[in-house]
Amino acid sequence: MDKINSVTIVGGTHGNEYSGIYLLRKWQKSSAAIQREGLTVDTLFANTSAFENNKRYLDCDLNRQFTHERLNDRTLSNYEESRAKVINAQIGPKGAAKSDFIIDLHNTTSNMGPSLILLQSDAFNVKMAAYVKQHMPEAVIIMEDQIPMDEQPYLCSITKQGVIVEVGPQPQSVIRQDVLEWMETLTTHILDYLELYNADKLPALPASVEVYEYTETLTLPMDEHGERIGMVHRNVQDQDFKALNPGDPIIALFDGGEICWEGDYVAYPHFINEAAYYDNNLAMSLAKKRVLEVP
Repeated sequence: MDKINSVTIVGGTHGNEYSGIYLLRKWQKSSAAIQREGLTVDTLFANTSAFENNKRYLDCDLNRQFTHERLNDRTLSNYEESRAKVINAQIGPKGAAKSDFIIDLHNTTSNMGPSLILLQSDAFNVKMAAYVKQHMPEAVIIMEDQIPMDEQPYLCSITKQGVIVEVGPQPQSVIRQDVLEWMETLTTHILDYLELYNADKLPALPASVEVYEYTETLTLPMDEHGERIGMVHRNVQDQDFKALNPGDPIIALFDGGEICWEGDYVAYPHFINEAAYYDNNLAMSLAKKRVLEVP
């Protein structure tokens, strides 16, 4: 793969996820911590209006607007749809971007710790995963490579390479020191990796790296009137990345009943009871644990 020459660190894609926003403010005052030899590192505050209104978004989720179809559709013109087009023009355009790499900083209300979401499983990304785990063992690697990068709707898909840093638990519109420090540390390791990769000076890496490969998303049960009839089971709540075996309860019904996991594999839930996903009635994402050989 070609060298990474320019990096854009994005915060505030969602206006009520504060860690990335306040880290951007810190780095914009003093950028020494994010500068690396051979790299041009810039910052971008993606959704200032949502932050000013203390909301995730004003009209729609900015982080779902970056498909070619949506970016090229001039009839899509609400605030986030328009903002996506501006961002794409600034650091893109998607498919021929001016920036080489995006680090998009996010918070989750789920108990996911410092998580790195990779959208590709090529050698470059697998080595990055191994490097991050080597230097930050508490970090969790999530692989969401089920569709090609060019078809992803996320902001970080503007560039040929890009990642999502997802750290929690943190309530919306709140700052937690531990979560902010996790995010800063994880971002630092990614930048270190990029610098070393460019210079062909990567240290000896582990022979393999453990990742959680996304499989599916579960929804909360609803009745015929569209009302929720259950909630995430107490045995699952806050147990992100803990094994869920077939037959284990996952949903507690308000009438006292339970719904159990009926899949045919051991699942590893994450984004459990994420507050932002209630708009879409989502309960959790599931993954399989996978060990990847490091090239």
